[in-house]
Amino acid sequence: MSLMTMQFENMLTILLFFAGLIVVIYAQSKINNAYAKSSKIKIKNGLSGVEVARKILDSNNLSNIHVVSVGGTLTDHYDPSRKVVRLSNDVFNNDSVAAISVAAHECGHAIQDKVGYSFMKIRSMLVPIVNFVTYIGYIVSIISLFAGITGYLKVGIMLIIVSLIFQLVTLPVEFDASKRAIEELNKLGLIDKDENTNVKEMLSAAAFTYVASFISSILNLLRLVIMLGNRDD
Repeated sequence: MSLMTMQFENMLTILLFFAGLIVVIYAQSKINNAYAKSSKIKIKNGLSGVEVARKILDSNNLSNIHVVSVGGTLTDHYDPSRKVVRLSNDVFNNDSVAAISVAAHECGHAIQDKVGYSFMKIRSMLVPIVNFVTYIGYIVSIISLFAGITGYLKVGIMLIIVSLIFQLVTLPVEFDASKRAIEELNKLGLIDKDENTNVKEMLSAAAFTYVASFISSILNLLRLVIMLGNRDD
């Protein structure tokens, strides 16, 4: 490999690293801004996140699913194993666009679980596999440090590929949950036309974080592949 080619590939790996970092930072900034903006917009019917969640769940014959409050910001999630929708304190208690958007989205996951949405089932099956591979990967990574950078890069590539598979399956799960959320909010008459637009903006920003994470992982994979290629040469 010529010196010029090596310098170009080194520069490319640096650009890929920063490109991935910028994408993630931009996505995080986008969701933070959208959340801050929509948190200031109150829903006209005055319903809080927990009340909206309860209405959506009950209308889908999911009265067995509990809605509980948890600490933190944007820590909201649906737990399929315990059949619980967990909403952060701000979402649980507030009657803002942000609160009902997030609450409805998590209920979307509960509906997916009920109907046996295929991608959600696949993601649930992948969780223990991903956790196991990641755990083993970190151990092997530490060992690889003593064996040389080539071994370390190979382990890193393996971990990213596993992560990419999981992220790829996660994308349709998240987009579908948002779609179901908007459908439920409109079907039950919980939002009007203007609020519908605001909810879509909030959920789109949230969905973009998953897209950004996927793009960042691809860029990081390319970076490690190029670095490995340089080592092999």
